[in-house]
Amino acid sequence: MHEDGSRGEARETERSDRALVVIVDDDASVRQSTCRLIRSFGHRAESFASGAEFLRSEIAERADCLVLDVRMPDMSGLEVQRLLSERGARIPILFITGRASEQEEQRACAAGAAAFLRKPVSQAMLRQALDDVLPASGRERRS
Repeated sequence: MHEDGSRGEARETERSDRALVVIVDDDASVRQSTCRLIRSFGHRAESFASGAEFLRSEIAERADCLVLDVRMPDMSGLEVQRLLSERGARIPILFITGRASEQEEQRACAAGAAAFLRKPVSQAMLRQALDDVLPASGRERRS
């Protein structure tokens, strides 16, 4: 079972016509609330407590979008972004953070981040960022 209480594979296959958005944040309450919000937008959502956990999962290969915290213990969001890039993954990344330096924002954006949002992030702001990176036709999974 995932950190947000979902059952992973079973939940994913329920609505495979919808985009899969993955949240990686070390704060359990942020993971849970962000998952609920993204599901309310009509997307599938899975969450992980660390970048390493996410990168080890098979979901990393199927994610349509990644919502990523910048500062986490063990592996930063910037490190996750770098490792994904080295793998050749082209997952749009939305960084959401409560505390990041301007230098970290510049590094994330220079490396291709789709958005760099500072907390508090409104529902409308997150929805717009997701709409900007997910396919327009029903927000369906990209091929």
